[in-house]
Amino acid sequence: MIKVITYGTFDLFHFGHQRLLERAKALGDYLIVGVTADGFDRARGKINVQQSLMERMEAVKATGIADEVIVEEYEGQKIDDIMRYGVDIFAIGSDWKCYFDYLDEYCQVVYLERTAGVSSSELRAEKREVHLGLVGDSLFLNKFEKESHFVNGVKIVGLCVSPSVAVGLSDELRCLPCVTEDYDALLREVDAVYILSKPADHYEQIKAAILCGKHVLCEPPIALSVKEWAELNELAKTKGCILMDAIRTAYSTAYYRLLLLVKSGCIGKVVSVDASCTSLRDNDITPNERREKWNSICSWGPNALLPVFQILGVDYKQKTITSHIEDESVMYDSFTKITFIYPQAVASIKVGKGVKTEGELVVSGTTGYVYVPAPWWKMDYFEIRREDPTENKRYFYQLDGEGIRYELVSFLKAIQSGKNFSYINDKVSEAFVQVMEDFYKGCNLIRI
Repeated sequence: MIKVITYGTFDLFHFGHQRLLERAKALGDYLIVGVTADGFDRARGKINVQQSLMERMEAVKATGIADEVIVEEYEGQKIDDIMRYGVDIFAIGSDWKCYFDYLDEYCQVVYLERTAGVSSSELRAEKREVHLGLVGDSLFLNKFEKESHFVNGVKIVGLCVSPSVAVGLSDELRCLPCVTEDYDALLREVDAVYILSKPADHYEQIKAAILCGKHVLCEPPIALSVKEWAELNELAKTKGCILMDAIRTAYSTAYYRLLLLVKSGCIGKVVSVDASCTSLRDNDITPNERREKWNSICSWGPNALLPVFQILGVDYKQKTITSHIEDESVMYDSFTKITFIYPQAVASIKVGKGVKTEGELVVSGTTGYVYVPAPWWKMDYFEIRREDPTENKRYFYQLDGEGIRYELVSFLKAIQSGKNFSYINDKVSEAFVQVMEDFYKGCNLIRI
């Protein structure tokens, strides 16, 4: 019996995929099809895959052509599979011509002509591009615009920013079709907005966008009171709009893998989560500038709170906020520490824009702990450590663009499907806002 193996993502399964499988099957008696896992696709830079692994595998099985369907999860697996399954022929599309010649050592390599005029990329591109507008007063918008080019189906067409910030923006942003200080004018030109304005402006800007039927990706906190947060979320549902928190860390493959391992019990029962996020970028700002800048708790709070709430949940029994407030009139904190007491665990975060500490994440458990070095919020690596150092294990995952492009893909997918694909659920989003509201109201707040 001649065994043939082929691989692919098989996203949005189409006639071209079927013809490729038919040609591969015709080369032998038994066809094995490897479908690439979501994580492996991301590592290879394929971030616009529309369907889940299970959907893609089921599409391949439904053809009845494959005798066996497997998952491709890691670099180098092709050699392992060829040896394990006793494969005689490796078949792949001709667009990979010469790339897999190294497999000649293990089996015959055949490059198959692809069906002209059809591809998954073209099918994805057929969907109308989402026109995105940027709102805010930060040069981070330059990086966001640059990363947007890696995502098919989204196009930045407008910008609402003050003249003082516009000076430092890239030529690409300054030359957009719609560059304005008039937010309403921007909303008329776009399908969705990415908001990076001052937190105090979020509620009004998000509400205006949703009332115009626009989707919103907003740097948290979405609002500064739970009442406003609930109103915005209900309004988004009523108007059929997507409202998502924009925390890039949540879309990092390493961070997501860390969550899965911790929740599977790899370090036993979690008893503590400690996260720090600090910088000295605004250490020398003047009192007037503080009114225009994000304070420490809004800048870093949601990032630091993310692993606390996603690992331990949002039902803590008690919290204490300790802050060094530089300006009471605008509640500008240069440093804040928050401690949480859970029924059987504790957590703490430290955030600062005028204080520097080690920006690490430590998750402590009864059989070991997870350590992520600074800056943990850009993690591409973490380590599970044990009592016996010889049992320690390191995990490495490529992080491209700090997670911005992955975040954008989820936002785009949500818009196209009408279902929210945010990696930050409503309970966590609301918990962010609750912490901010308590800080501004002085609840459980100790000033130092």
